[in-house]
Amino acid sequence: MSDHTLHLSRPAAHVARIEIDAPPMNALGRGLRERFLETLDALEADLDVRALIVTGRGRAFCAGDDLKEARGRGEGAAEGVAHFARLHDRLEAFRAPTVAAVNGHCVGGGLELALCCDVRLAAREASFTCAGVNVGLMASAWRLPRLIGVARAKAMLLTGSPCDAAAAERAGLTASTHAGEALAQAALDLAVRIAGRAPLSVEATKRVAGRALDLDADAARAAAEREIEALVRTADHAEALAAFAERRDPVFHRR
Repeated sequence: MSDHTLHLSRPAAHVARIEIDAPPMNALGRGLRERFLETLDALEADLDVRALIVTGRGRAFCAGDDLKEARGRGEGAAEGVAHFARLHDRLEAFRAPTVAAVNGHCVGGGLELALCCDVRLAAREASFTCAGVNVGLMASAWRLPRLIGVARAKAMLLTGSPCDAAAAERAGLTASTHAGEALAQAALDLAVRIAGRAPLSVEATKRVAGRALDLDADAARAAAEREIEALVRTADHAEALAAFAERRDPVFHRR
């Protein structure tokens, strides 16, 4: 639909924000997913971007796929699901840290979208639903158990029941909960803080932390050593040492 869109803004230096605007529930049909992918590619190439916020407008963060559109896909149904998975993988692999500001309903593929972000903040009225079993599909069966543990994840995955914001924070699904009107600022404050750290260091830390559950101790140590070997030679590391000695704030340039 023509009134369904994504809004891209730069609310602070080095911070980009994508807002899903597809009323009433911010479902992502194929067209919006294609635009999302194109937006991520453009932001990835812009090295001025050091943090990305993903959020929704209205009463939902994202309700996953457009089920009305999905009903008409026929033999293309499996490809439609695979296409959404490509968006999830692309967001998870985004160069800079990502913050999901979950402002409302976060359902199915929308929950998976939030799980692909590095940090999740929620409004008090937000809810999280593993809707795969509600629509005869499966979603979040890999990422959610890795985040909150198998037992807690199964309680959500097998029932398709919503989880409120308070329970989500207790489970470790979100980092913090905020009044609805304060969520956007909390997400921006976090993104600004991340964007103010040494960018190459932040990106390296994201790469290693993202593999933490897949590596044994030796492999993790080797991965960290490779990153640190490069980081110690960066101008930003030298700037941090100089700033410490001179008792001033460092100014990082991603080099």
